[in-house]
Amino acid sequence: CPYGAYLSTQSSTLPAAMRTGNLTIRPFSTVSKILIDQKTKKATGVEVIDSTDFSSINYYSKIIFLNASAIGSTHILLNSVKESGLINESDQIGRNLMDHHSRIGAMGTYDGFEDKYFVGRRANGVFIPRFQNIGNDKRNYLRGFDYQGGASREAWSRNTGREFGADLKNKLTIPGSWTMNLMAYGECLPYEDNQISLHSTQKDKFGIPTLIFDAEIKENEIKMRKDMISEAREILEISGLKNIRTIERPYRLGLSKHEMGTARMGNDKKTSVLNKYNQVWEHKNVFVTDGACMTSSNCVNPSLTYMALTARAVDFAVKEVKKGNL
Repeated sequence: CPYGAYLSTQSSTLPAAMRTGNLTIRPFSTVSKILIDQKTKKATGVEVIDSTDFSSINYYSKIIFLNASAIGSTHILLNSVKESGLINESDQIGRNLMDHHSRIGAMGTYDGFEDKYFVGRRANGVFIPRFQNIGNDKRNYLRGFDYQGGASREAWSRNTGREFGADLKNKLTIPGSWTMNLMAYGECLPYEDNQISLHSTQKDKFGIPTLIFDAEIKENEIKMRKDMISEAREILEISGLKNIRTIERPYRLGLSKHEMGTARMGNDKKTSVLNKYNQVWEHKNVFVTDGACMTSSNCVNPSLTYMALTARAVDFAVKEVKKGNL
C-alpha cells in the first residue's frame, strides 16, 4: 500500500524497524540452519546461503527469532536437527500441519439498486463469525467455519466471448447486476500424522534437503464442508438473492495460504516444540513466533495472532536479557 494504511511488512513494520537504526537488511539470503553449541545447548547464530553466488556465511547472535512462516521456519528447524544437533525430544517438529479449508460457498444475484455503485480503492466485504457448535448448536463434527464475502456489480467479463463490436462496448458502459458471494473458511484440526519432513536424498539449489508433504483434510473437515455449502445457500436465499449457485472447488492443504502448526507451543516438552513464551524447549535463546507455533487453527485469519505472540515474546526476551538469563 503506497499510503501505508494497509498493514504490511513493506509499508508498515519494516520502515518502523529501520527508523530505530538497529536493523540491517540482508537480501538475497536463504537461512539453511541454526548453529548450536553442543556444550551449552544454546544457539550461536545461523548459516545463510547467498542466493547470488551460493556462498555460505555465518551470522552470530545471542538471541534468534525464527519468523520464516510456518513451513519455512520448520524447514530450518528440521535441517538444524539434522545438521546442527538441535534437539527434537518430542518428535513434534514438522507435525500437526494445519490450514483453513476453503474454496467453498455460494453466490447469487440481486434485483434492484440499479442506480447504486460502490466507491473507494478497496471497498470492504462482509464477515460472518463462526456459529456452529456454540451453545445449543450441535453438529456431527468438531469446531466450525466462518464466511467472508461481499457484493459487487458484474463487470466487463460478464459478456466475454459472447458478443463483439459496438453493441458489446455500449452494453459494458452500464454496470451489470448486483451479485453477492459467501465463501467459507473452516477450521482444520491438528493431526499428528499431517506432517512435513526432510527428503532423504533430494536437495534444492542451495544444497538444503527439500520438504516432503504428507497431509490432507480428514473426515471431520469433509463433514463440515457439507454445511459450508448448504448454509451459504440458505443465507443467500433468506436474504432475497436469486440464481443461487453453490461453489466447491478442489481443495488441498496450503491453498488458503494460512499454514499453521509444525512447531507447536505447549506446557510439556514431551508433547510440544515450544514453551509458553515461544522458546524452543531445549534451546531457550531460540524463539519461533510465526504460524508454526499454533496448536489449533480456529477459522479466522491468524496474522494478528502471530503479531501479538511476537510482541509478547519480544517483551519476555528483553526482560530475560536484562536479568542475565539469556
